Amino acid sequence: MYEFGDVLRVRGVCREYGRGESLVRAVDEVDMEVPEGQMLAVMGPSGCGKSTLLHLLGGLERPTDGEVWLAGRRIDTLSERALARLRRGSVGFVFQAFHLVEELSAAENVELPALLAGCSARAARHRAAVLLERVGLADRARHLPSELSGGQRQRVAIARALANEPLVLLADEPTGNLDTAATLDVLRLFEDLRCAGQTLVIVTHDERVAAIADRLVSMRDGMFVDDIRLAGSTTGRLDGLIGLEG
Repeated sequence: MYEFGDVLRVRGVCREYGRGESLVRAVDEVDMEVPEGQMLAVMGPSGCGKSTLLHLLGGLERPTDGEVWLAGRRIDTLSERALARLRRGSVGFVFQAFHLVEELSAAENVELPALLAGCSARAARHRAAVLLERVGLADRARHLPSELSGGQRQRVAIARALANEPLVLLADEPTGNLDTAATLDVLRLFEDLRCAGQTLVIVTHDERVAAIADRLVSMRDGMFVDDIRLAGSTTGRLDGLIGLEG
């Protein structure tokens, strides 16, 4: 479907802020490819450029230099309108703080992206019901976010990110606000998504998240310092984590 099977392809990407003596290079000459169906974890200390890289991959920011390609299409040169359209249809975002609409039920939060993309109300409702069942929250569909636990809210946020069947799911510290039990629920869900062929890029400080990835990239000072392909079954690694937590 894509050249060499890569959903994401980045070449020589830099992102700078400020100028002169206050210039900061948050991402520094990064090259990367993410094949279809791969779960990639990005780790590194705070301020190393992880979140900025994720924003560049999803078209939330533009690089100062370099190229970002999604499914064979260069996205960093698109107009703002075209970028917004691409984000709605091809990229799913999951954030540490959930960013659910507090006045809407779980189902309505999941329906919202499909409605904004032009789906009929009936199709959006059906898609939301399927996704909430998939994340184990069919019985919480009519609950407001304030009536859900942190782990349940994050699973609603993941369902919402999947509403338009994105090519890639980008997650920024998705377990940062969760306790151990909720983290393991989210890890199981990510594993299920990867097994179903979903491409995921996850920025995290959590070694439990990195342990179930196919590949682990470490960043420091805006650059990649390690790029490790993790061998063996991710399901086996998740079972091991669950055993350790138990």
